[in-house]
Amino acid sequence: MDLQSWLLYLSFVFIATATPGPAVFFIMTKSGLYGWKKASFSALGNICGLFVLGIIAVTGLGAVLKASELLFNLVRYAGAAYLIYLGIVQLFQKQGVIDPLDNKGKEDISSFKIFIQALGVAVSNPKAIVFLTALFPQFILVDQPLISQFLNLVMTLMGFSFSFLMFYAFLAYKAKNWLAAPARMKWFSRTSGSAFIGFGVLMAASSRN
Repeated sequence: MDLQSWLLYLSFVFIATATPGPAVFFIMTKSGLYGWKKASFSALGNICGLFVLGIIAVTGLGAVLKASELLFNLVRYAGAAYLIYLGIVQLFQKQGVIDPLDNKGKEDISSFKIFIQALGVAVSNPKAIVFLTALFPQFILVDQPLISQFLNLVMTLMGFSFSFLMFYAFLAYKAKNWLAAPARMKWFSRTSGSAFIGFGVLMAASSRN
């Protein structure tokens, strides 16, 4: 890949990963509730999900998903249902008083559960698969080793995504003292839960384009 193509790819990746979406809101919610260390497992889950989506995109499964309206809709509705489920759980989750000076409240959820939830958020969006299916072939040279090119593209995407997610997690963590008040914590939970439900509804109502 020449320098011009590489810079163009970096521009696409920068915009795609810096723009807030379900993954950003998910990690900010976890960071605000449980701290940035717990939230880092959300970032790990997301980049693992991106790796899976990248494999789907380059193996041709993404093209099948793009071509099949029925399959696309099945994945879309499943992803929407998952986001709505996460939102409902957040809305009705009981929140205790979190003291920002100690570690209480950070152990209310396992790191593995955060990882799996974030992985689900990442892979449940068929538009992300279609996006990568359209994006990767533009920057892959067929006369050069494909595996090394794929790893270069997907690792760059994962690196940008992880960096921006941790940036957003840090911002949410800095607001933890402000969120320590029970009333604000309740407001934060309701807002984040409503946002996930909103993301799910938008995904269900959106077209494939």
